[in-house]
Amino acid sequence: MNRFMSDYTPSAPIGHGMFIMPFHDPVKPLGQCFDEDLELIVLAEQLGFQEFWIGEHHTMQYENIVSPEIFIARALGETSSIRLGPAPVCLNQHHPAAVASRLAFLDHLSKGRLNLCFGSGSVTADLELYGVDPRNNSRMVNESIEMIRSLWTSDPPYELEGEFWNIRLVDNVDLETRIGFVHKPLQTPHPPIAIPAMSRNSPSMRMAGAAGYQPFGHCLVTGNVLKDFWDTYELGAAETGRTANRGDYKVARSIFLADTTQEAEALARNNSLGHNYEYIGRLFDKGLGRKIYKRDLDMPDADCNLDFLMTEQIIAGDVDTVLDRLLQLWEEVGGFGTLVLMSYDWDDKSSWVRSMELFASELMPALNAAVGSPG
Repeated sequence: MNRFMSDYTPSAPIGHGMFIMPFHDPVKPLGQCFDEDLELIVLAEQLGFQEFWIGEHHTMQYENIVSPEIFIARALGETSSIRLGPAPVCLNQHHPAAVASRLAFLDHLSKGRLNLCFGSGSVTADLELYGVDPRNNSRMVNESIEMIRSLWTSDPPYELEGEFWNIRLVDNVDLETRIGFVHKPLQTPHPPIAIPAMSRNSPSMRMAGAAGYQPFGHCLVTGNVLKDFWDTYELGAAETGRTANRGDYKVARSIFLADTTQEAEALARNNSLGHNYEYIGRLFDKGLGRKIYKRDLDMPDADCNLDFLMTEQIIAGDVDTVLDRLLQLWEEVGGFGTLVLMSYDWDDKSSWVRSMELFASELMPALNAAVGSPG
């Protein structure tokens, strides 16, 4: 039985997945980056991870997978059970009909192992490249999702009118030669859809709750913001008569494990994990400021440094230390269904592999036991 203040006791074991943006040193050859990411997926499956997520970025030399769908297709042949998903498909940068067609194809290619995450790309250079006004991001995502789902759940002719796209396939539909049909996914009515969140009072979380999509909390935010995501999601669900299920909530965290806490903290400060948070902080400094990092919005940006992040977003330590930190997070958030481990560049492969092994073989069983998960 759950021994913590949260009144949520899981009805199934907490799942565990992995997410890569990815994050690589630009001096590393691209082919080596992709080979290491592929090896990471294979290792994750061997260690019992149930799902793996890959980010989409078009103009970043650090975060260098342009098409997670192509990468997933490559990984399918190296794996047999782990579920794979793009996180997110940047819907404001693609035509909805193209997304619907290629994801349906990928679902069949995966034999039903495809997960989906739909959102908007937020990299300013990507948006400029595709001529996207960031003020339209949310509306574009919502419109695209509705069009994709309509294409997947209906037959031709297709006539969909929107603010940003119009889809019409009427005159060239031919039933006898079977031309004019958008393919449907293997999973019915479609693969599971998750929606990411990064900001307080997230409109995306409210939309996800109303529609019954899975909420996906970002690694860059603090525990109180993860709670805000859930509260907003639950409100959206209630508005359409749905009952939100915490088992659907995916929470991404930057966790690094070693045999001692001293070793884990020293490594996390100086390896690609710590470098990533410092890099993203510099990106924030050029635009939004560091408010996404903050627990208290009145906190000065200058205080959102690595010392602060090591007490919040970054969870480094031995298994017992990390478990204590996660249980504190569990109480604050109120529980969740999947813990998604962030991974970064293999700048010290042996320590990264050791961290994954400890996560899968020791931390997750201990976490499930502590919160009263069955089995």
